[in-house]
Amino acid sequence: MKTRITELLGIKYPVVQGAMAWIAEHHLAASVSAAGGLGIIAGGAAPVDFIRDEIRKARALTDKPLGMNIMLLSPNADDLAQLAIDEKIEVLTTGAGNPGKYMENWKQAGIKVMPVVASVALAKRMERAGADAVIAEGMEGGGHIGELTTMPLVPQVVDAVSIPVIAAGGIADGRGMAAALMLGAEGVQCGTVFLATPECQISEKYKDLVLKASDIATVVTGRPSGHPVRALKTPLQRKCLELEKHVDNRSLEEIEAATAGSLRKAVQDGNYEEGTFMSGQIAGMLKELHPCADVISGMTAQAEELLKNAYKRFA
Repeated sequence: MKTRITELLGIKYPVVQGAMAWIAEHHLAASVSAAGGLGIIAGGAAPVDFIRDEIRKARALTDKPLGMNIMLLSPNADDLAQLAIDEKIEVLTTGAGNPGKYMENWKQAGIKVMPVVASVALAKRMERAGADAVIAEGMEGGGHIGELTTMPLVPQVVDAVSIPVIAAGGIADGRGMAAALMLGAEGVQCGTVFLATPECQISEKYKDLVLKASDIATVVTGRPSGHPVRALKTPLQRKCLELEKHVDNRSLEEIEAATAGSLRKAVQDGNYEEGTFMSGQIAGMLKELHPCADVISGMTAQAEELLKNAYKRFA
């Protein structure tokens, strides 16, 4: 399947792996890239030396294009921006800020830049800043989200910009990919589906919760603070929702204290009581583990077949 995204990124399939903090490390990123998609190493707020090591470990596993994500509000964003240049990262995805001040240096280094956006206004701003593509992410996705769902967001972003658009949020198989392509996207970004792969190095408890999830297994917390997050329903999320019913400075402080380090507790420790198990709404579609290569090739093959059949049916 060739699109402007496959040509831009030098990949076989128009599938980008989401940059999930504490999850998107070298094993997963290298596996996705080796399978023909674009693997992403999440920068987060991790030390620069740690991310450098992750990049080099991924390089040792595959010679395919590799991506990295930078959260621009992170205290070490400047250092990570330079690290991407030093390590010759092919693609950068960005979030939580404007990459404008780094763009010239990244362009000179030959890096392709694809900011994650949750609105048309932000997509336009990123195009003006020099982005090569944008990732339009709907609130169906896991982790930090916006307010628009994927179905209305993607076509409006496609209409608003001339650069390629990648759809994200609520995509787990070829049906989701075909729908995204029909909306005008030229690729998809997936996160939650890669949690259900052998290559993903999360705790067994995390994987078990994802595989046992139902269609209504996720909940959004954090809206009162302005930073909504989608995760699986667990004791911590229920506690946060209860505190959010009566929002004041004290309850917000309690939520902040309770959630500090909670993603790491989920990813590394499988701590059900204190962990935040970020997940998108498509978790209910995942019933067993599949290798990254099977996820990517199967998704693309199914999308192609569906689009061909649709053409035959309505031609």
